[in-house]
Amino acid sequence: MSKAQVVLGTFYGDEGKGKIIDYLSKDADVAVRCSGGSNAGHSIEVDGKKFAFHLIPSGIFHKGTLAVIGNGVVVDPKCLIDEMNELEASGGSTENLYISEKAHIVFPYHIEMDRLLEENRGNGKIGTTIRGIGPAYCDKYERSGIRAEDLISDRLEELLTVNITNKNKIFEMYGHPTVDLQKTLEDYKKYAEILKPHITDTITLLHNALENGKKILCEGAQASLLDIDFGSYPFVTSSNPSIGGVCTGTGLAAKDIGEVYGVLKAYSSRVGSGPYVTEQNNEIGDTIRELGHEYGVTTKRPRRCGWLDLVALKYTVRLNGITGLAINHVDTIGKLPNFKLCVAYNHNGKVTTDFSTNVDFLTNCTPIYEEFEGNFGDISKCKTRVELPENARKYLDRIEELIGVPIKFIGTGAGREAMIVE
Repeated sequence: MSKAQVVLGTFYGDEGKGKIIDYLSKDADVAVRCSGGSNAGHSIEVDGKKFAFHLIPSGIFHKGTLAVIGNGVVVDPKCLIDEMNELEASGGSTENLYISEKAHIVFPYHIEMDRLLEENRGNGKIGTTIRGIGPAYCDKYERSGIRAEDLISDRLEELLTVNITNKNKIFEMYGHPTVDLQKTLEDYKKYAEILKPHITDTITLLHNALENGKKILCEGAQASLLDIDFGSYPFVTSSNPSIGGVCTGTGLAAKDIGEVYGVLKAYSSRVGSGPYVTEQNNEIGDTIRELGHEYGVTTKRPRRCGWLDLVALKYTVRLNGITGLAINHVDTIGKLPNFKLCVAYNHNGKVTTDFSTNVDFLTNCTPIYEEFEGNFGDISKCKTRVELPENARKYLDRIEELIGVPIKFIGTGAGREAMIVE
């Protein structure tokens, strides 16, 4: 039997996982998305055209690769169908797209509940994308969720009637717009007809693939510090975008997992609220944002930017059992004359390299930095690490030294081929 490869984000998302996934999926027979929903986004540039997908696995761009949306994903059918249409309009194919029959479906009442909840948080807003993701997961665990297998069954009308009736009672209580049952039913029956050929038992599909020696690539969404259990709660997502979510979101067992690649940037960024120790809420942060084009794929919100934090990285390496690092935007950080790397925290006068997602801990930490020289020049054509300028090599070597995990991928530019593979 073969082993599944895993690609995960190590910080707050937006690390450029799509680029690494795109490279690895060239040799993959199956690419599977494990968790999250249309609140996640990944950008891929193929033949000069940029795609911003939220649900379809990046591996679909490679002919012959099966693209699987696992049971851990919550699926907005309209969003998915829009992506399918975009792909087909560009000459791609959705023939190899499969959706787990156990994946939960996002409905309009989830989106409205998301909006209502966020509006009522006042100053405590989490900064959700208002895509209905959290409420969809709530229904999943409250056991009133509607799955893909229900979407294409005769049960849909009965289940929707109960759910919309109950949700509308809450909306009416708060004076919030209600959801129209008949329109929702009509829309989702149309979606069901389009998606029905793609809905299947993906657990059996994946295990059969492993047993037949096929290569599986698990695509992570969001990132480890947004994990509902291990992130900076409550400023997190609603699922487990860490290694545990790979098993629960696909049906693969721990023994089925091989290499685990952790993706990061040569600096760091975050969208939404929450503590962020190395944030540069100043001119430097603004410069990094513009150099790195740091605006959300899903929300278009400007990302908060700062220096790379090795204390947090060590935590996520431990958490996920990461075997190799993929570091993007090395070219971006190299455009600065000099930059910093956080190697430890000062927590109330005590130096530590141990991370905690406890909000009180993080708000009382100040970063301890080492400084590096930039001005790397154009490195986009470099194909080996030794071809990189000395300043860039020193930075990468220091990261490896302190984290103890090899860097396997080095992003040297925005293009698909601008990457060093070790």
